[in-house]
Amino acid sequence: MSVMEFFMPTVNLMGAGCVEQVGERAKELGAKKALIVTDPDLPKVGIPGEVEGYLKDVKVESVVYSGAMPNPTDKNVHDGFDLYKKESCDMIISVGGGSSHDCAKGIGLVAGNGGNIRDFEGVNQSKKPMPPMIAVNTTSGTASEITRFCIITNTDTKVKMAIVDWRVTPHISINDPMVMMKMPPGLTAATGMDALTHAVEAYVSTIATPVTDTCALKAIQLISNNLRTAVANGENFEARDAMTYAQLLAGMAFNNASLGYVHAMAHQLGGFYDLPHGVCNAILLPHVQRFNLIANPQRFVDMAVAMGEPVEGLSVRAAAEKALEAISLLSSDIRIPAGLGVLNVQEKDFDVMVENAMKDACGFTNPVAAKPDDIKGIFSNAL
Repeated sequence: MSVMEFFMPTVNLMGAGCVEQVGERAKELGAKKALIVTDPDLPKVGIPGEVEGYLKDVKVESVVYSGAMPNPTDKNVHDGFDLYKKESCDMIISVGGGSSHDCAKGIGLVAGNGGNIRDFEGVNQSKKPMPPMIAVNTTSGTASEITRFCIITNTDTKVKMAIVDWRVTPHISINDPMVMMKMPPGLTAATGMDALTHAVEAYVSTIATPVTDTCALKAIQLISNNLRTAVANGENFEARDAMTYAQLLAGMAFNNASLGYVHAMAHQLGGFYDLPHGVCNAILLPHVQRFNLIANPQRFVDMAVAMGEPVEGLSVRAAAEKALEAISLLSSDIRIPAGLGVLNVQEKDFDVMVENAMKDACGFTNPVAAKPDDIKGIFSNAL
């Protein structure tokens, strides 16, 4: 008999204005001085500064590390850890999207365990807890603010290391739709498709449960109903609020049911070419799911229904195809690139990416086991 595990932060704050609680929550966790981890651009729009202010209000000191690059690297992690140590910090607050959260988790792993971030690749490789961490989310997609996943690029191999460890789950997550209102359309689209990928891969995962299924299907429904509006009008509060809940639910699903070959392959594109993760996921998603369709067509029918597709009177196979069509149409509507060739992905690099994708932990729960030629074929189809 298998035992279900369910991972997420102890406290999750949702709703307009909840970011204002970050100072009080940090104080409750015993913070004296926090390292704020963010990306180079976010300070320009003031959100890390707001967090500094909320901390100052409760007499918690802080220092900002803005070196979390897109597709954060092992160097970013260790530069951040050096600042954490130099400033005698005792807590970490990530502010941003997945890059900031993952970089912060990496810093926390090293702060709690010592060694090199590369030591923690794989599943549950840490031995000690990381310092208290609050994740303030500014995008609606990665759900890294609630997950036990941490993706860091190895600068020597150009491979994204998948670190899956319950100890990197932040203690508190904060999802305030008000801080997401000014996300540009392109980022809204990419992160929204990232969330959809999380939900879809979790729903067809070999370790899905009734709990993760419920989260995944609701996330798929919310994304289908709201992502187009959020891209078209970023200041539409209802759409932003719905996408915030959607990405949280998708995160709850994949954090516990894991993922599949979309992520295993997208990690290679991100590490090799430094491409945006959400865009890579969006391009690969319909191609990988067509490969997966034979495993359980009824699951695809369920997703088609969640996406509002009419399936009455159709065969199971025809209804399942509706899910693939709906995914592709949504991607096209929000102007995701049509193929990897637009991103200058080269066929000559497929062999090394296939080899690394086959080793990626995210692929272990894909519903259809692939051989290297299968993965190579999917890459080719996605060009």
